[in-house]
Amino acid sequence: MNSNLLLCGLLTLAACAEPSLTKEQEIIALTLLAEARGEGVEGMEAVAMVIKQRMANRRQTASQVCLAPKQFSCWNGKTSDNLRHLWQSPAAPNAIDVVRRFDELDPAVIGHADHYCTVNIQPFWAIVQVPVVVIGNHTFYRLNQ
Repeated sequence: MNSNLLLCGLLTLAACAEPSLTKEQEIIALTLLAEARGEGVEGMEAVAMVIKQRMANRRQTASQVCLAPKQFSCWNGKTSDNLRHLWQSPAAPNAIDVVRRFDELDPAVIGHADHYCTVNIQPFWAIVQVPVVVIGNHTFYRLNQ
């Protein structure tokens, strides 16, 4: 067997395995995959910027923001083990890329939004709010001025 083909096969298998990320990066990436894997890179970046804005607003780590009760529905009653299947998503490489560029993301791009929801719903907290931006299937709001 050609060594180049073998190497390509091994790299393909490695890409399907869980990536080498810190625990903090893993939590962000799983959040992005659970919340926005169908929204492309721009949508995942926008959700990452919401996480980053909440970190600044609350002076918390990304893990504290993502895992806080009732903040990101994907974590409600779940652990990382429950979400591991998301690493097999076609969007996983994009989520990993977004996480690796997390420090470069600027929440000003989404008007410093700190909340979002799908365009199909209007949660109680959004009733009197003016959206700052709509990206894909998510509407973004800035509740904490």
